Parts: sequence; structure tokens; C-alpha cells
Amino acid sequence: MTQLVFLYLGAGLTSIWGIAHLFPTISVVDGFGEITLDNRRIIMMEWIVEGVALIFIGLLVAVVTFIDPVSAVSKAVYGLSIIGLVALAIVSVFTGYKIDFIPFKLCPFIFTGSAAMIFVGTFL
Repeated sequence: MTQLVFLYLGAGLTSIWGIAHLFPTISVVDGFGEITLDNRRIIMMEWIVEGVALIFIGLLVAVVTFIDPVSAVSKAVYGLSIIGLVALAIVSVFTGYKIDFIPFKLCPFIFTGSAAMIFVGTFL
């Protein structure tokens, strides 16, 4: 039972952070000031893609947990989700963490925390 709680918490935190990425997209793009329309679109696309990817990872973990948390497929999804979240955390440490904007500084901790909860729910 405790394992399920960790899996759902990791999935939920990941999805919620993904949703949180979608709301400030326009403000983030506007924060770049005068840039070309193509660059605005690229930044917007990348911001939305990260949010959608996080939502997808969280929902995927939640769905396989709901269906069968001990199956080989579920374990594979958990493992790949952990790897993906840790990779995002590493990228965030070297990029967004250096920016003086609190939400960017939170990303590595949220990604690592989500990965840790999924790990605990999977392997411990």
C-alpha cells in the first residue's frame, strides 16, 4: 500500500509541475523582449513540450500503477520515467537553476523528488 502512495505521489507531482509549465508560457516568451517571431514560436513550443512531456510521464506512471503496479511493463515504465526525470533534473541544474527565477530553481528538486518517489514505490 505504501508503495502505491509513493507511485501516485511521484506521478501527481510530475503532472502538476507539467500543468504549471503551461500557464506562464506567454509571460515567459514575453520576458525575452524583442525577438523574432520564429524565436518566439520556438521558445513557446519548447516550453509547452516540456509541460506536456511532464504531464505524459505523470499520467503514464499513474495509469500503469492503476492497472497493474507489479507487471513487467509497469516496472519498465517506472524505470524509464525515473531515468527521464533524472535526465531533466540534470539539464535543469546546468540551465534553469542558474537563472534568478524561483520556479526555474525548483525544477531539479521537483524532478529528482518525483523520480525518488517513483523509485521508492517501485523498488523498496
